[in-house]
Amino acid sequence: MKEEIECYEGSGNVFADIGLKDADELFARAQIGVEVLKILKDRKLKQREIGELLGIKQTEVSHLVNGRFSRFSEGKLLAFLKKLDRKVMLVINQEDNTHGISLSL
Repeated sequence: MKEEIECYEGSGNVFADIGLKDADELFARAQIGVEVLKILKDRKLKQREIGELLGIKQTEVSHLVNGRFSRFSEGKLLAFLKKLDRKVMLVINQEDNTHGISLSL
């Protein structure tokens, strides 16, 4: 006899799926943080070098490389991308996508 396993399709935002009230903010931080980590990994930097490059202390570097993005604001994570020579573009749309603005940082 096979045991049936109940499963659900996720929304794409794991934080919303588990019912966290600030899910959108947490998801945005996670997306930005993962991009920062990809760049740092590609550059094969040591933690000391990461700290110098991003202007943060070793304890913050440790939080960053261990994926503890909630320790950083979205603004701080976006600043890291700029320090890593990335152009940051922000697109804001209404839910129905009829109007919006685009900003480059």
